[in-house]
Amino acid sequence: MKNWAGNITFAAGELRRPRSVGELQELVGGSERVRVLGTGHSFNRIADTADTLVSVLDLPKTIEIAADRRSVRVAGGLRYGEVTAALQTDGLALHNLGSLPHISVAGACSTGTHGSGDTNGTLASAVVRIEYVGADGSLVAFDRSDPDFDGVVVALGALGVTTHLTLAVEPSYEIRQVVYDGLPVERLGASFDEVFASAYSVSAFTDWVDPEVMVWRKAKQIELEPEWLGARLADGARHPIKTMPADFATQQGGVPGPWNARLPHFRLEFTPSNGEELQSEYFLPRTQAAAAIDQMRALGHQMAPVIQVSELRTIAADTLWLSPSQGRDTVAFHFTWIQDETVVRPVVESVENALLPLGARPHWGKVFTADAATLRECYPKVPDFTNLATRLDPAGKFRNDYLNTYLPRG
Repeated sequence: MKNWAGNITFAAGELRRPRSVGELQELVGGSERVRVLGTGHSFNRIADTADTLVSVLDLPKTIEIAADRRSVRVAGGLRYGEVTAALQTDGLALHNLGSLPHISVAGACSTGTHGSGDTNGTLASAVVRIEYVGADGSLVAFDRSDPDFDGVVVALGALGVTTHLTLAVEPSYEIRQVVYDGLPVERLGASFDEVFASAYSVSAFTDWVDPEVMVWRKAKQIELEPEWLGARLADGARHPIKTMPADFATQQGGVPGPWNARLPHFRLEFTPSNGEELQSEYFLPRTQAAAAIDQMRALGHQMAPVIQVSELRTIAADTLWLSPSQGRDTVAFHFTWIQDETVVRPVVESVENALLPLGARPHWGKVFTADAATLRECYPKVPDFTNLATRLDPAGKFRNDYLNTYLPRG
């Protein structure tokens, strides 16, 4: 068994796929060690185990809209695209989405996955209640009234197997997506606030060598200006990687459409290819954006042989302990590399050496080289989280080599 990217071969001899919560409870309660696998979109061994690997993808596909229409309870194994289609049909929406609608809700929330937008929190920031199977096989639930809630949502699979999440929803809305070519890279840093405040969700794409940056702007209302901040309106559809065909990208050109068909970069009916990339991502205080851009430009020629594209996005602060945006408004520097970890890792180390002094936090589910001491400095709530995990899972049933390496207990 491999992950989505194909760079990780799981050590477990089999993947168990229970078809009911009761069956899952029995499985967890009777196992010595358990790790849960979502849609496999992590790029490191966060989900790996030599013991019991379990998937929740076959559990009943619950989508229950609350009577007050302010929240929806969903099965953790559902893909975002499945949830959002049902919400849109009912005239409801989530506040934001990631670039791929193919990822599972539980997996995305548990690792701090995000979209973009100055006022938009991570996907996990929409969670108002979480339900999971604990170490003894019992059902456990936390909501926002619980003092431990901020520690259990982005939990890296360390506390249990998530069965359901309740997400805050709002009335459906339309989004227009407009792409601009040729933003001068100097302008990206000098006008950072203006660029990222220009729409509800903004993504900037670069390889750190090309002097021109491509910017995707998604907004409820937006003008189709022929020129904007020195950039020009794209004359056709675009893929984030300039040389790739845009066949599977969501509709551009300012054509209005439902939020769930515009906020992701790719359409749900597109099946992402396997084994063609690795990913890293670093989350910095927004105040360090310009300095970080300068550092990445200086590394551009070192990155050139191994990078496919880099994406910049902004995320609003939240209070979730292991969230990459915990306690601060954030800018995320995402890197899509070629599928060769041997040559990628030295470059990742150089990127970290440049960004960690600026306060960068590595993404939990992607390729990084930081050690446990560094992560403890990056994520100030790590001690609180490891204490919580020790209390909720004293025997370490949900621990694996990844957690023992990067989040060791006292």
